[in-house]
Amino acid sequence: MSNHSVQTVSTSNDKYKVILAVFAVVAGIAAFYVLAGQSTWVRAAALVVGLVIAGGLLVVSDLGRNFVEFAKESVRETKKVVWPTRKEAGQITAVVFGFVLVMAIFLWGTDKFLEFMLYDVILGWKK
Repeated sequence: MSNHSVQTVSTSNDKYKVILAVFAVVAGIAAFYVLAGQSTWVRAAALVVGLVIAGGLLVVSDLGRNFVEFAKESVRETKKVVWPTRKEAGQITAVVFGFVLVMAIFLWGTDKFLEFMLYDVILGWKK
């Protein structure tokens, strides 16, 4: 049995909250540029206020609650991951470097063989 909830259509109030959040971000950015004559702290405060208002509006909407739930579940799943030890990570890295070295030598050899076949044997151009 799945533990996922049924997806429902969001209400118009949630749409308005998201639209207001977008307007709050735009207003914060606009205030930052409109207050060009003010100190940097005042401009930054206007931008931060716009972003905080937008964040608050998003958190109380269904979209925001779903995102927060997703983020919490992601952290929970990350804690379940069995990470390799330092020794295992070093061994895996050595295997990757070894494979890259072998492939580089193989490709170099293939290139030199094809170069020899094309220029020396087929075309007869000796270097």
